[in-house]
Amino acid sequence: MEFLQRLWFTSWDKFVNVLKLGKLLQGVFASLFLYLLISTGLAAYWSYASTHLAQYEQVQPQGKERVTGVATVSALIHVTETLLEKPGGYLSNDKTLPGIWMDNIPRWEFGVLVQARDMARAMRKDFSRSQSQSTEDKDLADAEPRLHFNNNSWLFPSTEAEYQKALVYLRSYRSRLSDPSIQDAQFYARADNLNNWLGEISTRLGSLSQNLSASVGQRRINTDLAGDAQATQSTVTSKVLEVKTSWNKIDDVFYEARGSAWALIQLLRAIDKDFAGVLEKKNARISLLQIIRELESTQEFVWSPLILNGSEFGFAANHSLVMSSYITRANAAIIDLRKLLSQG
Repeated sequence: MEFLQRLWFTSWDKFVNVLKLGKLLQGVFASLFLYLLISTGLAAYWSYASTHLAQYEQVQPQGKERVTGVATVSALIHVTETLLEKPGGYLSNDKTLPGIWMDNIPRWEFGVLVQARDMARAMRKDFSRSQSQSTEDKDLADAEPRLHFNNNSWLFPSTEAEYQKALVYLRSYRSRLSDPSIQDAQFYARADNLNNWLGEISTRLGSLSQNLSASVGQRRINTDLAGDAQATQSTVTSKVLEVKTSWNKIDDVFYEARGSAWALIQLLRAIDKDFAGVLEKKNARISLLQIIRELESTQEFVWSPLILNGSEFGFAANHSLVMSSYITRANAAIIDLRKLLSQG
């Protein structure tokens, strides 16, 4: 009898332990499912909100005279702030869900970041200096390298911390520009300065357009040495090149181009204000507005949940080729604008 009682209590204890373990596992799986569900919802919201941002328009305070350069610096600050403060924050260096599985938004962020870096470099190198022998602005000299900090660092120091430091210096530069009693902070709105920056933009857009067009695969004639009979290059390349973007990189290229175009819209709108006199003198403002119009078309709502990659004249759409057409037309308008600016 005593043996049966011990057997019963032992069996009962094991049964209770199994029930407790089952409830524990059930709670773990329920928590994991809820975490994944919330992460999926956040990922969907962050993806939509980050790639459908409202266009920024700087408001001029009443009763204050417009200061040359403030609009452009403010646009650069807005672009950089958006990287850090948009829904979900900065995602390129996330190591947890849902950020770790979202590859499209980090590519969008990289496209924005490239344009912010180019503008910061142009300000430090050209816009803030009257000539090649003049000294660079102290705030821009501190801000520009911090924007070039590794975009994927999450700790010691984090990417966000370095970009926040860059914003501090950019705001300081803007404050000094706006103060008429401070004369060591300048922004020179000249045709040659603007032309140099537009040249940087043109090469960026040309590369993006080529990568977008390669979504369907292309056979291209090698024109690397065209136009100069004496030109040479490091290694010999084929006369005909096979270029194709990998299928798993097509959406990455698309969103990088979309982010780059969004940042350029903000910066070009500011350029329209700060360089109004130069553009009117060259009768070139309409060309700038056309560039902005083409880039705005890249921000239209994408109705498909996936970036489709149909053939050129196939049944399914090819979103990369559509994006490439807008980018290419904007680049062509930039080339025309640079010609107008270079004319006397």
